[in-house]
Amino acid sequence: MLLALPALAQPSFTVVPLGVKGGLQESNLSAYLVAPTGSSSYVCLDAGTVYSGVEKAISNKVFFAPAGEVVRTQIKAYLISHAHLDHVSGLLLGAPDDTPKSIYGLPSCLSTIQNDYFNWRAWPNFGSGGNPPALQKYQLRELVTRQETPIENTAMRVQAFALSHGKPYQSAAFLVRSGSSYLLYLGDTGADAVEQSQNLRVVWQAMAPLIKAHQLKAIFIEASYPNTQPEKQLFGHLTPALLLQEMGALGQLTSPAAMRGLPVVITHLKPSPGNEALIKKQLTEANKLQLKLVFPEQGKRLEF
Repeated sequence: MLLALPALAQPSFTVVPLGVKGGLQESNLSAYLVAPTGSSSYVCLDAGTVYSGVEKAISNKVFFAPAGEVVRTQIKAYLISHAHLDHVSGLLLGAPDDTPKSIYGLPSCLSTIQNDYFNWRAWPNFGSGGNPPALQKYQLRELVTRQETPIENTAMRVQAFALSHGKPYQSAAFLVRSGSSYLLYLGDTGADAVEQSQNLRVVWQAMAPLIKAHQLKAIFIEASYPNTQPEKQLFGHLTPALLLQEMGALGQLTSPAAMRGLPVVITHLKPSPGNEALIKKQLTEANKLQLKLVFPEQGKRLEF
């Protein structure tokens, strides 16, 4: 029994945050590399900052190749939750030097990338459709919600869920699977009560059995503003109180014991003066579910 315990404790995923902020700092915007433990074939979950984040990871001895080589050869695909610039600018700016690969997302997101960015007006058409000539560097691959899809050139698969990011704007959550282990990444999202939506409820219902079976290794979810932010000025984002309210809804579908110690990675903090420290304080003090709150740092590897 004792010999078997270390094997049970082995992490399933390596995560390298390339950017963790929710705005302002253009060199540190939402982007997370994910790979099965032991693999160097990563998918990039959102891509607000890519090259600068890889450089930071190199300085932290996470990668040992030049930044351009890591981006070209170790990032195998992109999963984009929505097409706001703080989630795609690293991908767009790096496109001229990137290698051919796939961009996965919900149809509305990919349509914006193709028609509003890859159109020869905002940026050259690195896509596979739209205004000619299409340079065909990226294949834009539409995900069908709740349908598991293999992620090209990796050993991982993904399911997408629709999120509400300030009606009627859509964002997405991605459930990434490696073997029998899962990691959930939510793009920008408002709370169901504020958005008058059931989108998060649908996600939590799908997560409950995975949490009960200890197969869900981490949840990545945003907390953009402190609790003082007026509801009308949330713009489809969460506060600590709303985030913990949603975790409570998830807890009702599982159990207090199942939620205790669950890693919850807090993303997309808006770096306005004083905001980040206040958000962390409010989350920590109200963490009655005893979640394992994780505040990621750019370029510092995480294991789940």
